[in-house]
Amino acid sequence: MRNFDITSAETLDGYARKIGFLPFFKNSIRGFSVEEMCPPSLWFTDKPGPWEWKGPVIRKGNCAYGKFFKNKAVYVSLEMLPHLCNYRRDGYDFDARCDDGLVFYRDKDVYDIIAQSGGIISKDVRQKINDKDIDKYFTRLQMRTYIVTADFVYEKSKDGQTYGWGVAKYATPESLYGAELIRSQYKTKPSESFEIMVERILKYFPETDRQTVIKLIK
Repeated sequence: MRNFDITSAETLDGYARKIGFLPFFKNSIRGFSVEEMCPPSLWFTDKPGPWEWKGPVIRKGNCAYGKFFKNKAVYVSLEMLPHLCNYRRDGYDFDARCDDGLVFYRDKDVYDIIAQSGGIISKDVRQKINDKDIDKYFTRLQMRTYIVTADFVYEKSKDGQTYGWGVAKYATPESLYGAELIRSQYKTKPSESFEIMVERILKYFPETDRQTVIKLIK
């Protein structure tokens, strides 16, 4: 696909739902990112742009957001999210993965705090777990689809104006979208879910080498 113009949170949400996946940054598939689809004039201006649209798009409830491809941020439609979860989890809910000894203990500490909170900003998790490598745990849990970014929270000035960079708020996808949806493809073979995702991206980027898509998703 070429010449996409993402000019608002609404158009971003629409493209993410249409394609099924939409990385935020440039990647191995040419043109397959918000960075490439959004005009340069909308980045880093006084008006809301791609960075500020993240929260509004997430709150629409049509797409999940998290570090899902190569440890980088991606929007995933709720149509494709169950397939991503099925593939990445490989049949394991988090507790089952723990029971089989397949979880790093720090990942479990972070996951438990997020799951029990129902949604918590990263700064508050950092206060509970004083570990310089905590970003690695956040990323690993997102790549496994056990947590997602639920929103971005901004500091406010005395007159109520937001400022600075938004702080990520994390939650489990089950708490945001419901366990029934998230686990709806568990009866599908993970390899079949993977193939569905590959074909979905190739549908919109048919000129892309198949192996390139496979490497991006894995």
